[in-house]
Amino acid sequence: MTAHDDEATPRRRRAGSDPTDARAARSAAGPSARRAETNRAAQRADATKPSTTKPSTTATGPGPDVVRPVPAARTAFAAGAARASGERRRRSGTPLLPGAEPVEVTVARRDATAARPEASGGGAAAPTSSAADSTTGGPTRKRPPRQAIRERREQRARERALRPVPSLPTPDEDLALPAEPAQRHTEESAKPATETAGVVGGLQATAERIVGAVLEAAEFSSEARPGPAELVELAVNLLRSAAAAAGVPAEEVERHVAETLAYVRRRLTGDYEVDEFGFDEDYTTHIHLPLLRPLYKSWFRVEVKGIENIPATGGALVVANHSGTVAMDSLMTQVAVYDEHPNRRHLRMLGADLVFQTPFVGPMARRSGSTLAANTDAERLLSSGHLVGVWPEGFKGVGKPFSERYKLQRFGRGGFVAAGLRAGVPIVPCSIIGAEEIYPMIGNMPTVARLLGLPYVPITPTFPWLGPLGAIPLPSKWLIEFGPPIETTTLGPDAADDPMLVFDLTDQVRETIQQTLYSLLMQRRSVFI
Repeated sequence: MTAHDDEATPRRRRAGSDPTDARAARSAAGPSARRAETNRAAQRADATKPSTTKPSTTATGPGPDVVRPVPAARTAFAAGAARASGERRRRSGTPLLPGAEPVEVTVARRDATAARPEASGGGAAAPTSSAADSTTGGPTRKRPPRQAIRERREQRARERALRPVPSLPTPDEDLALPAEPAQRHTEESAKPATETAGVVGGLQATAERIVGAVLEAAEFSSEARPGPAELVELAVNLLRSAAAAAGVPAEEVERHVAETLAYVRRRLTGDYEVDEFGFDEDYTTHIHLPLLRPLYKSWFRVEVKGIENIPATGGALVVANHSGTVAMDSLMTQVAVYDEHPNRRHLRMLGADLVFQTPFVGPMARRSGSTLAANTDAERLLSSGHLVGVWPEGFKGVGKPFSERYKLQRFGRGGFVAAGLRAGVPIVPCSIIGAEEIYPMIGNMPTVARLLGLPYVPITPTFPWLGPLGAIPLPSKWLIEFGPPIETTTLGPDAADDPMLVFDLTDQVRETIQQTLYSLLMQRRSVFI
């Protein structure tokens, strides 16, 4: 031992004798010395009790080499894991219910389970299946060989193939349906059931027959498949039952369906006529007017007066006021003449150039009977015996502000009167109330109108503020009255060349319409009622 060691020994002894000096020495020694002292204290504590584990590998650090033993907590954890694995192996062979047979554990699974704790580094040996059997006390269930399982499956497949197939009824036999269970009905539900019993019974019988035919066609041959007549009969029965449930007469539903099918057949075969002006009567009757009829009957609730003033045959010129921002009044007048007149006459309307230049609107106007507002076209239609409608105010009447409602604008130079005089037909004044309120025009956008090439772009209480919803017209109450006709046959065709006579007749027609408008406004109780 060197002198340096001799001097250090008394110092350590003195430091150990005084607690204050010991703490000061440990703080001066640094972290390496403190870790070394902690390891030595742990070794002394482990030496006093028996150790069941082997020391782990040595750990080197900044201080002297220290051999770290495996902590007791880690040893206890390994022992607990081994016991848990043994408990799982024991429970795997124990049945869930008392008295049931234990589940057989295969040799491969038992060997793998037994080798698992050895690989993990310790633990008790796993109990075998015989131990599990001795614990539960039940017999061991062995799995049958694969060959026996395969043979059993094949035997079951052969038995299913040899089962007899139930025979299907022939087309001549009636389908026997099982009796329906008794149902409880109240007095309220029994009344509509008795009314529709015949319809439902016929529908059920037809459906049963067609379903049976379809099944036979799918199983046997194509000769028993339902034909078009049976399919149509089924569709008609369905419509009749739906109409009876909705409270609509079944005859009306059948009539509409028959008209629709006939229209489709004519369009497919080309069996319809179009005159020289492009008027398609078949399209107008079955497509154009039905689309406008809900607005006419339910939305505007139009009332018609003086329909008898329109002649039953021959040509006539109907002159009406124009209003409403959008020319809905001409369309409603067309529906009124066709629906209210006893002879179902079509009104051939005269339109401006803009109508026929607009995409989609122009072709529909042509097909529905409209033509260009020219004297030549008007005279040809009147001479042919057609009923012609004209709105002389034009865009001045449609685009006037709401403050000037029901005040007629100038009727132009009286070209419609000259056409009526040359054709020798009566002139029927027409007054329309209610069209002014569908789009109350409170302003105009002239710059936008010039950019779009339109006479005006309206500003209403709903447009353009509500966007597309602003295009919905307000449900105002409409009144249409046809006044007494003004005869022109006594004047002769040469009267059309007299400007003063033409102006006098024009003012007479305009004044008659204006006075009738005032009279109808007094009769109307409210704008929307």
